[in-house]
Amino acid sequence: MIAGRLHWKARDAKLAGRHNLAAFDFPDGSLVLTEAGTKHRASLFVFGTEKDLDTVDPGGIDVFSSDLKSFRAALTAENRTLKRALTDPRILSGIGNAYSDEILHAAQLSPIAQTHKLKPEEWERLYQATRETLMLWTDRLTREANNNFPEKVTAFRKEMAAHGKFGEPCPRCGEKIQRIRYADNETNYCARCQTGGKVLADRSLSRLLGADWPRTLDELEALKRK
Repeated sequence: MIAGRLHWKARDAKLAGRHNLAAFDFPDGSLVLTEAGTKHRASLFVFGTEKDLDTVDPGGIDVFSSDLKSFRAALTAENRTLKRALTDPRILSGIGNAYSDEILHAAQLSPIAQTHKLKPEEWERLYQATRETLMLWTDRLTREANNNFPEKVTAFRKEMAAHGKFGEPCPRCGEKIQRIRYADNETNYCARCQTGGKVLADRSLSRLLGADWPRTLDELEALKRK
């Protein structure tokens, strides 16, 4: 899960400490599974055949084997926000919190836009942005892994345009990246590029500020100056 990592160690690695959960020994080294979080969500499954693996497949479609029509059909089976639809593995396979932010920034679409309300040209942008963003990051991460074992696995990358960039300038327009925080997750977006200048309500802060919650970038800047 989120805090799980794989590390390549010298052969016959010892499992010292509570974060080291399992080691898989190979002739030239050991693959060690660790979990740094406190929620203990790491798990291992062993399957006898590739067909058995299908029993845990949530059923989301592969973006690279779908066309625009099937992509749109999957995301409109129910009316969802784009953020929720993109990150639901029952709808799309292989997109998590970080890459959904990057996709929506590339497509210049709001994370809370409803799938049943998108225009044809917006569907085209979303479809292309999804494929291009995933291909871009697949290529980048593959090149890194070809050189060395990927020890520093993270959802926050300096090359990202929106995810994890709260308060930093948008690479497209220069406006500061905003965020919506909920539970353990955070959605990052550019208000100027994606929401027509509207600042989306953060669940915790909007409850605190009530009617004083800033609705636009100008109101947000005015609030900061107080």
